[in-house]
Amino acid sequence: MSHPRHSTTALAAVCLAALMFGLEISSVPVILPILEARLHADFQDMQWIMNAYTIACTSVLMATGTLADRYGRRRVFALTVLAFGLASLLCGLAPDTPLLIAARFLQGMAGGAMFICSIAILSHQFPEGPPRARAFAIWGVVAGIGLGFGPVIGGAIVAVASWQWVFVAHAPLALLGLVLIFLGVEESSDPQAKRQRIDLGGILTMTAAVLGLTTLITQGGSFGWTSPAVLALLAITVAGLVGFVIAERVHPHPMFDFSVFRIRDFSGAILGCVGMNCSYWPFMIYLPLYFSAGLGYDVAATGLALLAYTVPFLVMPPIAQWMLLRHAARVVIPMGLFTIGVGFLLMLLGSRFTAEVTWAVLPGALVAGIGLGLTTTPATSMTTASVPPHRAGMASGMDVSARLVTLALNIAVMGLLLVGGILAALDGSLGTAIDSAQLNTLAERLAGGDAAGARQTLAAVLPPEAAAATVHAAVTQGFGGVMLYGCVTAWLTALSSWLVLRSSRRSHSHTATPAAASTAPSSQLASQPPCWNAKEPAADPAAAPMK
Repeated sequence: MSHPRHSTTALAAVCLAALMFGLEISSVPVILPILEARLHADFQDMQWIMNAYTIACTSVLMATGTLADRYGRRRVFALTVLAFGLASLLCGLAPDTPLLIAARFLQGMAGGAMFICSIAILSHQFPEGPPRARAFAIWGVVAGIGLGFGPVIGGAIVAVASWQWVFVAHAPLALLGLVLIFLGVEESSDPQAKRQRIDLGGILTMTAAVLGLTTLITQGGSFGWTSPAVLALLAITVAGLVGFVIAERVHPHPMFDFSVFRIRDFSGAILGCVGMNCSYWPFMIYLPLYFSAGLGYDVAATGLALLAYTVPFLVMPPIAQWMLLRHAARVVIPMGLFTIGVGFLLMLLGSRFTAEVTWAVLPGALVAGIGLGLTTTPATSMTTASVPPHRAGMASGMDVSARLVTLALNIAVMGLLLVGGILAALDGSLGTAIDSAQLNTLAERLAGGDAAGARQTLAAVLPPEAAAATVHAAVTQGFGGVMLYGCVTAWLTALSSWLVLRSSRRSHSHTATPAAASTAPSSQLASQPPCWNAKEPAADPAAAPMK
């Protein structure tokens, strides 16, 4: 064990990294309308500003663990924190949208690597017992603060400075993190890791498939669904998926070992992770735009309103833990997903009354956050607890990858539904008063939160009051479709998870199974030793409300 003072400093370094990682996910959506205006970005650009980060995170998850084990976890952690600070600085200095998207991709690579390294550092610095459980609990709370209060912090930064500082603020934080790393983090490595090959084929093919499918969803309409560009994207996506399956079957240490899906507890838990990222987390990107375009909130009010959506999942994990001790995760996970769906349904119903009561969607947002808090800890715990210990690291990697890939795809899907719903509403209201090209542009501007610009455009063909009513009706219909999608996907994954886990209970009713560990407290699960290869069990990040 390291000196207690050094361990405290190491914990501070890891928590600071978790805070930066969480803030960069949840603070950026609040400033998207500002980016649209200042950088002359369109709606698809804003989708890519968010998706570049999540896709890049996915592309480095498995490689980072192997590199850290080979060349030293402290060394790689320090390099990733430095890279995150530099990439954040590049984001703040970006003069246009393409450079910002490129910088966000670099920032996502650094952020994903930093996140993975932080788990390894915690696992080595706190190898066992109550100190380990306490360290993971503190780390999870700090990460949750970054995710939960990011919208408020982002809004406050914009209010007192400019949008650039939402990114640039991470540069001095990264320097502070480097100081803490060199003062408190011990160096460690795994000699066995040098014998293993990085699953480069899996990384490249999965990234190609996700990029291809995301581009297809976001750009297919503008390219034309039968155009050569769309057919080429479809070919890249299919080739990437086929190549990924082949790469994972032939690699001795694959990122995804498909055989674990035969373990029903694992499959049910992964469905829980997917459900959260088909509904709650991608809508986190669009909810600030709804508050802006649909309800007329400014940046500060948007940040405060988002607290109803984000704060509940910070206070729910103890309740979820209490429920785990009394009911199996196979009960809590479907219940949490179902609650998320109820929240989206309540938001959909509330959106019908926002003309009279602007806060009508907030109760639904609160319920959705409660559902996320019920789902996160059990799903994360069960992915590692349901597999043999020597496969826990691989299971944890599959968990995080499934979340990020699903998140990236559903950001694109929700964007497609949003623009389509607004376009249908405008077309029904305006008919031939505006040509189709202008109508598409108007729909994308509204989806991006530019309600004032849309009203100004409509003022040429409608009286001011009619223009405002048309804009509000279009935004309500467009976001209503997205809310319905979030409700349906949450309920479908809840049902699927319940059926899979129910079958698992029946098949193991007379035998002891690893799934029983899923009812253990997350503090017990977090007492497992670190893993970045198939020979060691993983550090369980159950305490972290990670996406």
